[in-house]
Amino acid sequence: MSALEPRDAGTDAAVTPSPGTRPRADRTAGPGSVLDPAHRALSIGIVSVVLLIAFEATAVGTAMPVAARELNGVSVYAFAFSAYFTTSLFGMVLAGQWSDRKGPLAPLTAGMSAFAAGLLLSGTAGAMWMFVLGRAVQGFGGGLVIVALYVVVSRAYDEHLRPAIMAAFAASWVVPSVVGPLASGTITEHLGWRWVFVGIPVLVVLPLALALPAIRRTASGPADPEAPVAPWDRRRIRLALGISAGAGLLQYAGQELRWLSLLPAAAGAALLVPAVRGLLPRGTYRAARGLPSVVLLRGIAAGSFIAAESFVPLMLVTQRGLSPTLAGLSLAVGGLTWALGSWIQSRPWTEPYRERLVVLGMVLVALAIATAPSVLITAVPAWTVAVAWAFGCLGMGAVISSTSVLLLKLSAPEEAGSNSAALQISDGLSNVLLLAAGGAAFAALGGGAVGHAVVSHTAAATGSHPAAFAAVFLPMAGVAAAGAWVATRLHGAPGRPGDPKAP
Repeated sequence: MSALEPRDAGTDAAVTPSPGTRPRADRTAGPGSVLDPAHRALSIGIVSVVLLIAFEATAVGTAMPVAARELNGVSVYAFAFSAYFTTSLFGMVLAGQWSDRKGPLAPLTAGMSAFAAGLLLSGTAGAMWMFVLGRAVQGFGGGLVIVALYVVVSRAYDEHLRPAIMAAFAASWVVPSVVGPLASGTITEHLGWRWVFVGIPVLVVLPLALALPAIRRTASGPADPEAPVAPWDRRRIRLALGISAGAGLLQYAGQELRWLSLLPAAAGAALLVPAVRGLLPRGTYRAARGLPSVVLLRGIAAGSFIAAESFVPLMLVTQRGLSPTLAGLSLAVGGLTWALGSWIQSRPWTEPYRERLVVLGMVLVALAIATAPSVLITAVPAWTVAVAWAFGCLGMGAVISSTSVLLLKLSAPEEAGSNSAALQISDGLSNVLLLAAGGAAFAALGGGAVGHAVVSHTAAATGSHPAAFAAVFLPMAGVAAAGAWVATRLHGAPGRPGDPKAP
């Protein structure tokens, strides 16, 4: 049996490690919980890290327009966002190799340090180029952190506890999604935008103080301490640079619809295609059963949903006349239902039905996206979007957490880092590509001056045409519907289930 093959639920016995090998988490272990004495400090620490990242992600966008205006950098406003995403892709690949070779402790520490340093650099910037540089440093740190956290979960938690800790990760986004923009707006208005950036690094100390000792005790070092440490895979590093540069060029090309933009777009695609093929599991592009389909589904779900969600408030403001506050509140309940969906997938009774649950989740996502543009018809109440999005977020909570759980289940301990990096690359890259595609379709059909709507829920478009919004939502609904089919292929094929190297 391949080391990456999933074992039959409920019948697998613990794998006996070779001498000196760190024991692999076993799903048949005793009940326990993520808050029992053995896991309490670690769970609180790593969930606090996610909470901090969530608050930053929801708060910074509110302060960003004010920062760009004060630094005379509105013309390069979009790069403050694209710099983060571009460098985070490289950080993900680096963290995967680093974690597999030396354990997740070092990349997590380095990632949180870079994350904090980037915030301080942006918060003290005197020019826009320095601000963008800070965002790039911050994105690199964020990429390191997210992959390292997945490796921590794979090593420190028994398999039956992983759905619960993933549900906790999802729940930690609820409060920031509601409070973050409001708190950021208040701080920006009364103290200044810089405090939104320089205030967050202070909060890094507490989660690290809780998590690092527990990680050192339970998840540090390579998976097999007695095995020789594998050298750095320089080819993967080059591919990581390629995927980051390619994503950056595509984002640059998507800023304006001009013929000259085809040149950076073509260069970006030329870098991305071989990099993606080399960094994602073999068979991902054709939805091979097992791990490749898990990685592909993560990208389909995240990309289609986020691309559609980015245009919901803009549609409500420009087509139905809602205030930006009310338009934003239409998505607020989604944070609660997302956490509910993640909680449902963590219940033990759902484990035998996980694939069906994921299929149902993707169907809910597709229906929610397809329903959203119905409010372009004035007879349809505006609150229809809020209801649809609540169900869509319920599906996303089940899908995103389940793909994380399945990824770790299908990964050998020594490959948890590289496979987690592949999952995050699929997530991040699909966001970049589908947001760019949605934005281009929106602009091409008369969307007006979007102001980089994909990253600002308060952007207002003048003269937007309803067809421009339909050109975003309906294709994304189709992508999500295709994800429902991919969700039927998450279990391994007979013979070599879940093997990413299977042809």
